[in-house]
Amino acid sequence: MAKAGPASVEFRNVSMRYGSVTAVDNVNFTIEAGKLVTLLGPSGCGKTTTLRMIAGLEIASEGQILIGGKDVTKLSAADRDVSMVFQSYALFPHMSVLENAAYGPTVKGLGKEVAREMAMAKLALVGLKGFENRYPSELSGGQQQRVAVARALVLEPQVLLFDEPLSNLDAKLRRRVREEIRELQQNLNLTVAYVTHDQEEALAVSDRIIVMSNSRIAQEGSPRDLYERPANAFVADFIGDANLIDVTIKSVADGQASVAIGPATVPLPSRELQPGPAKVAIRPESLLLSKVQDASVLPGTIRKCAYLGNHLDIVVDTPVGDLFVIQHGHPEMLEQGAPVWLSFAKSGVTLIPPA
Repeated sequence: MAKAGPASVEFRNVSMRYGSVTAVDNVNFTIEAGKLVTLLGPSGCGKTTTLRMIAGLEIASEGQILIGGKDVTKLSAADRDVSMVFQSYALFPHMSVLENAAYGPTVKGLGKEVAREMAMAKLALVGLKGFENRYPSELSGGQQQRVAVARALVLEPQVLLFDEPLSNLDAKLRRRVREEIRELQQNLNLTVAYVTHDQEEALAVSDRIIVMSNSRIAQEGSPRDLYERPANAFVADFIGDANLIDVTIKSVADGQASVAIGPATVPLPSRELQPGPAKVAIRPESLLLSKVQDASVLPGTIRKCAYLGNHLDIVVDTPVGDLFVIQHGHPEMLEQGAPVWLSFAKSGVTLIPPA
């Protein structure tokens, strides 16, 4: 049985309404075939509803959804070549690991032997060879997660969906399982839409990230784009830590802005902003403790300093407010009240339009 292979997913002006509540508002995006794209955002932003619309578990109120170029907007879940791994794993407790994995082909009437072969192949792929006869209650959280992935993969869907797949795992296991999911996706060339509210997870696994806020897309791009060039204060604050500061753009020439950050003047890419008030987002690791005292540094005093093994978390009181600074390596602790000067790294300091 030849499979079609991974397919692209496209949303064209898609909205989802429940009565007077708009859960997803006029959303447009494309997930390229063979890529892993994360829908990232806080609770209630519309990301899970978007995922459920790809699956056909919710039917869009407006707009078009295409999978592999084919309009599936009104098709039911059963008529789409899509599989979903649920947050709860949704394994059948009375079925063995093998029976769980073989469920899809069995229901499709492919015969017991074929279903068993397909399930065995996918269980081997996720590292569960030898676990076929166990029951879900006899497995760890990470193993249950893998059974859910094997079951979703068994029919080789065009699109694989993950809804907060790591939220039931502890922190160490989470890192390992997200690496396994990414490896599987790349090795098998799968199209994956992945929902999470955990920005570190999104940065680690994604080809592209779609950040959602209030039922709309706030920004989409590569993990690096979003981290280093956030489109607005929400994205800057949601992806990683950021110091958000009111600044003044003094002048702009050839795409470079001269920016007053308190008493310091710093050159930054203008990002098409004009002279006047703006905001700047500064990553904590992009503030550097400086020995030089000139017009490009910001004076301050140490308010707090905490030792976290491989780095220090520092709060510095400055003319533009308290700034959070991370110093990596094994620096010496800094005394409260000690004077310091902060300079700005080449990356991780970015102008963002005022709201």
